[in-house]
Amino acid sequence: MTDDHEAVRELLAAWAFGALDPADEKTVPPHLAECESCAAEAELLRETVRLLEGPPRNAPAAPDEVLLSLALRARSAAPRVAEHVAPYSAAVAGLKALLPELEGHWTTPVVHDWDVHATVAHLLAADEHLASLLGVGARVPPSRIAQGTRWEDAWNRRTADVIAHEHGRTPEETVADWSAQAAELLGTPEARDAQLAARAVTLMGLRLPVADHFLVRGFETWIHTDDIGRALGIAVPPPPQEHLHQLIRLAVRVLGLALGTTAPPVLFSVTGGEEWVLGSADEPVRAELAVDPVDFCLLVGGRYAPEAVPRGATGDAAAVRNVLETAASLAWL
Repeated sequence: MTDDHEAVRELLAAWAFGALDPADEKTVPPHLAECESCAAEAELLRETVRLLEGPPRNAPAAPDEVLLSLALRARSAAPRVAEHVAPYSAAVAGLKALLPELEGHWTTPVVHDWDVHATVAHLLAADEHLASLLGVGARVPPSRIAQGTRWEDAWNRRTADVIAHEHGRTPEETVADWSAQAAELLGTPEARDAQLAARAVTLMGLRLPVADHFLVRGFETWIHTDDIGRALGIAVPPPPQEHLHQLIRLAVRVLGLALGTTAPPVLFSVTGGEEWVLGSADEPVRAELAVDPVDFCLLVGGRYAPEAVPRGATGDAAAVRNVLETAASLAWL
């Protein structure tokens, strides 16, 4: 079994709970000693089990947000990958850390008209687009989408088809396919090699390097993990600081392209971080806008209305509003 990667992965939960059969006790530990990715996932699961078992007797119970914050610290135990894939790898580990809390809550409404089960199915569908481009086989029967269909319509149709298909299966089956597809994505050559990931491909109407599309996958996985956490009343921590800055820089770059070079220039900054001039480079800056890093990501992710996102702003109110509304218009999640 030490060479049977997938068979060992199926036993990791039992290993984390200390419930392996005697025969497996002789084969799983040697595999973990040889396989870095399985060892990292095993440690993540064991850390989560320790947290879910709760504090020692007579110790005060930790609030949900503290437990989950500690559990998601195990994101650092995710397999070592190239820098451009680290946010996606960590986001996948974060959702896996939340999975034990989903038992009995799969029909809880989350976002749009999706319940928890459908939200995971959506991630299965969303990851599939990049996975397919990188040679990873689909796990759901293909959709009948006419050639030339606008990407938004094709994206929505595929999500609807995958959700309908997965609602005919158990949540555990959906999770298993999502997890396996994510593992295959993280195992592609492009996930390890920045030079291979520099190749530009078109997804969601955007032609970007594969590396940036991995960042998009990390962004969306975190957003929907946060959606599920909010639906269940569990606080999901934001991405680690270094990952958050990677996501923000990509979002700002796309926002700059969407605004174009004729929009009234605005000095935009994330609180405590970088700043950029968005819009025309030929005019004096008309306004300054500062937004918290997480709030900016939630705005771009469609979780804040432009007028509701907390911010600091001075100068031309119309120019500020244009930046906020354009940022919100980028949301497809």
